[in-house]
Amino acid sequence: MSLTDRARGLLELTRPGNAVAAGVLTFTGAYVGDDIFGALWPVALAVAATAFATGAGNAVNDYFDREIDRINRPDRPIPRGAVSPRGALLFSAALFLAATACAVQLPAAAIAIAVVNLAALVAYTKLFKGLPGIGNAVVAYLTGSAFLFGDAAVPTNDGGGPFSSATLVLFALAAVATLTREIVKDVEDVAGDREEGLRTLPIAIGERPALWLGVVAMVLAAAASVLPYLRGTFGPVYLALVVPADAVMVGAALRSFRDPTGSQRRLKHGMFLAAGAFIAGRTAAILGFGA
Repeated sequence: MSLTDRARGLLELTRPGNAVAAGVLTFTGAYVGDDIFGALWPVALAVAATAFATGAGNAVNDYFDREIDRINRPDRPIPRGAVSPRGALLFSAALFLAATACAVQLPAAAIAIAVVNLAALVAYTKLFKGLPGIGNAVVAYLTGSAFLFGDAAVPTNDGGGPFSSATLVLFALAAVATLTREIVKDVEDVAGDREEGLRTLPIAIGERPALWLGVVAMVLAAAASVLPYLRGTFGPVYLALVVPADAVMVGAALRSFRDPTGSQRRLKHGMFLAAGAFIAGRTAAILGFGA
């Protein structure tokens, strides 16, 4: 195996697209919740910490999942031999150290989120993944918490707490969309998970009931997404964009019964559309129109 192949394998371990996307979510949380223009350095540290931690979590997940991946994902770096299990573990540790170095420079609330998230990332595959629904909830929280982390990274002096109401709604919407997506992924992976003795939600309660749980959660989250408009935090610009994003996500959840793969893609797209609605709503409020 050449050095180039190994380097490519290490990069693949991080899921670079996911790591960059997580960093974007952290930036979005900071922008939606705070005035970031006087605090660009803390925001940059938070974005970097999120990207490093996401890459580390993906790498350690592949280390623990290497036997399952021989069945479900044989093209991943460890099963195909591009990276050794030990190499993946050491690489993950280095990324976790980089994430920690960035996070310790942030306010206390952001450090607290980072500590919880780093522990959850390490423990996820070994402790939580095989527990019905618990593993899905952990991944959902981790995705949504990127917004909270970004918000908490910006020092505030108004005494109103580390999170804005808009960021809390965005956290909930992203977490539920991710929960639904994780349930759909588990439905796709039932064969390999059964062979490994895991009791994921579709195995424990059945595939269709698990998918319906995701649909109901997505509908409730979509309904909650109008709260920033009803509370006057954001105006019609936000509402005009978040409603179509909600429709994409609810439609994707319903589509999961006949097309799980397509459903996952649409849920991911819908989540980023919703994040865009929050960004647009915040921008309109800053500029003084549409609010």
